[in-house]
Amino acid sequence: MRDSDVLDNNPHISRSALEAIHGQVFGWALSRCDYDQAAAEDLVQQAYIELLTGKARFERRSSLKTFVFAVVRNLARSRYRRIASRLRLVRSEGAAVADEPVHPVEPDESARLWEAVQRLPRRQRDIVELVFCRDMTIEAASGVMGVTTGTGRVHYERAKKALRKTLKRDE
Repeated sequence: MRDSDVLDNNPHISRSALEAIHGQVFGWALSRCDYDQAAAEDLVQQAYIELLTGKARFERRSSLKTFVFAVVRNLARSRYRRIASRLRLVRSEGAAVADEPVHPVEPDESARLWEAVQRLPRRQRDIVELVFCRDMTIEAASGVMGVTTGTGRVHYERAKKALRKTLKRDE
């Protein structure tokens, strides 16, 4: 890592390392924002600001990819917590709030599999996406999700079992 490439407020992160994982970080942000491109762009930008300012400090306790994915997850979680509390307030006042439309899925084999993944509980869906789509180990994915490796393995096994059952039933 060249000294000129290192972030000022995060000495263990280089710009080139962030550039190398940017596509995967953006894909993770998209999935956290229900595939809303503008929201994902905002989320990634906010994560990079956290890294550049040193508010989120990388201390090499995990891989850089795991760390950045966890930053994005935490930012998305806090963002949607605020939105959910606003929705509860609006609903308690009696105003109608329309649900977001579901994205249509093309009727092919991978779309059928992805649709089955989308029906999984949140943590199972997250572990499947991180392991299969983001090329992480179960250990790294567990770190991103903020759970122990054992818990990650349980969610992974349950997800595989549920997917087998759903896909077999749909055949």
